[in-house]
Amino acid sequence: MDFDYLKYNVSEGIATVRLSRPPVNAVNQAMYREIRQLFEHVEIFGSDLKAIVLTGSGKHFCAGNDLAEFATLSPDNADDRMAEVRAAFFAIQDCPVPVIGALHGTVVGTGLAIAASCDFVVAADNVKMGTPEVRVGIMGGARHLARLVPEPMVRWMYFTAELVSATKLAEIGAVIEVVAPDDLLETAYRHARLVSRHSAVVLRMAKRSLNAIESMDLQPGYKFEQGLTREICGEPDSREAVRATLEQRSPRYPSEIAQ
Repeated sequence: MDFDYLKYNVSEGIATVRLSRPPVNAVNQAMYREIRQLFEHVEIFGSDLKAIVLTGSGKHFCAGNDLAEFATLSPDNADDRMAEVRAAFFAIQDCPVPVIGALHGTVVGTGLAIAASCDFVVAADNVKMGTPEVRVGIMGGARHLARLVPEPMVRWMYFTAELVSATKLAEIGAVIEVVAPDDLLETAYRHARLVSRHSAVVLRMAKRSLNAIESMDLQPGYKFEQGLTREICGEPDSREAVRATLEQRSPRYPSEIAQ
């Protein structure tokens, strides 16, 4: 696939996707469509894909929506445009493999929603994250922010439109690790490698499970997980994972040997 606003490569089952719309990776409608297309068709990265690292080109991860384009939003065209926006976010969230956000610089508005659509994020110590929607005079982003921070913090960030540092975000669990900017990608890859040790078959099932139970109460959520256990326990990779654990050795997944 050829994209105007995304760059990508893949190595050893880990893909890297870069938002690439200088100078600050502000997202326009065409870029939203590209994000959706890529994350809905991750088979382009090969059948051995186990994780994706999502980052930004240049100094910033994403400084939000393209405000020049957004200024042309009206009640007449809003429904179609906003459908494209949420489709992009949901494609990242629904990606069948884990997506790790590698954040740097400015992460606001749309940038925050993209980050929150990832499974987890690491951040450079220069990150500033925020929801400027109230200041700009629009709505959106608060529900995504709630995937990262507790509700009182959601409301404080939303009502004040203040930016929050990576260090503060790490203190409340929104960021897994904060590092120097030069160490950001290697840190993201280190976490991706921790993920990619496991079976691609089991990882995809785990992603399906986590997405489904996120909005469930405990009892129905656990019942759903048990159903997936029944579904996967007959898979060769699942059986090998059990054997390897019992035998205290590294697994040799049949799905990977077959490739």
